[in-house]
Amino acid sequence: MSDALLSTALTELHIENEAKMVPFAGYNMPVQYPDGVLKEHLHTRENAGLFDVSHMGQAWVTGEDAGSELEKLIPIDIVGLADGEQRYGFFTNKNGGIEDDLMVSRWGNDFFLVVNAACKDQDFAYLRQQLGGDSKLNIIEDRALLALQGPKAHLVMQDLGHSLKDMAFMNCRELNLAGAQCYVSRSGYSGEDGFEISIANSEALELARHLQAHKHCKWIGLGARDSLRLEGGMCLYGHDIDQNTSPVEAAITWAISPVRRSGGAREGGFVGADVILPQIPNKVSRKRVGIKPTGRAPIREGTVLADADGNAIGHITSGGFSPSLGHPIAMGYVSKSHSKLGSTVYAQVRGKLNEAKVSKTDFVQNNFYRL
Repeated sequence: MSDALLSTALTELHIENEAKMVPFAGYNMPVQYPDGVLKEHLHTRENAGLFDVSHMGQAWVTGEDAGSELEKLIPIDIVGLADGEQRYGFFTNKNGGIEDDLMVSRWGNDFFLVVNAACKDQDFAYLRQQLGGDSKLNIIEDRALLALQGPKAHLVMQDLGHSLKDMAFMNCRELNLAGAQCYVSRSGYSGEDGFEISIANSEALELARHLQAHKHCKWIGLGARDSLRLEGGMCLYGHDIDQNTSPVEAAITWAISPVRRSGGAREGGFVGADVILPQIPNKVSRKRVGIKPTGRAPIREGTVLADADGNAIGHITSGGFSPSLGHPIAMGYVSKSHSKLGSTVYAQVRGKLNEAKVSKTDFVQNNFYRL
């Protein structure tokens, strides 16, 4: 098997723009551009950032039974999705853990899935194995994926001829952008308003050049993508959630649709439901929380969290400096007894206990566009 890195349809454009390229999920990806992570992050919060996320997995699930078949694997209301509506969800396992998180949208009678790059091969193999009835998986190999994020993202779209004032957060449409037919959702991974754009590889370069030329728009790399999602309290698969983490522990119970919960019209019926549903009334021993260090030193992934006596009570899963707030932030898991907002915990760093406070996971208020 070759270890050669894969390229996206936009790699030559990143190199033209002097991106620092790094291996990520088997791809050669831009981690930052000459402005650097801090400026890229703040530009996205204030203007519009352009991200290449073409490494993500895209696929269609088709068939008369597609919605009900997907509901056997994902604990959200898929059958009830309206045409042009999208939901966040996750594949669960028999132990109640999360195999991957994803986005699911309905386009007529078909469902469009976007899954994480590092998990896409196993996700698609799992879907092929598990989908029954007349459902079919059609993996998309010929489309790029761009994310346009920030408070001025709608102005960029407006200048492409689409005001989109009636398109709310988590809605989807097929739009013509600079002459290309695109599948567009009003969503993203930054906590800001924005759009994710699926476009044919053959047309991606032209659209990307058009977008980067806009006065509000700049390329943003994986470094700022990570700091933006951390400020927004969004989980990164393989770090904040994984096969051994339940959605209740991860504080993403909100994504389990009421219709799939105990007493709902389509209660359970998904893998691991017998473990997850009884946990929903907060019957777990640990919870994902936000962590605010009281000092200036960032606390990184893997750092042990302790009580005042030095007893381990949890660990950090993501941490770094918040460009928007000007101080370090983190998220991680603590025992339920220490998960109350404002609780004092201690990060064990180089033999010392550094004080921190339990906080909300969303450090920066989201600016999603709602009607």
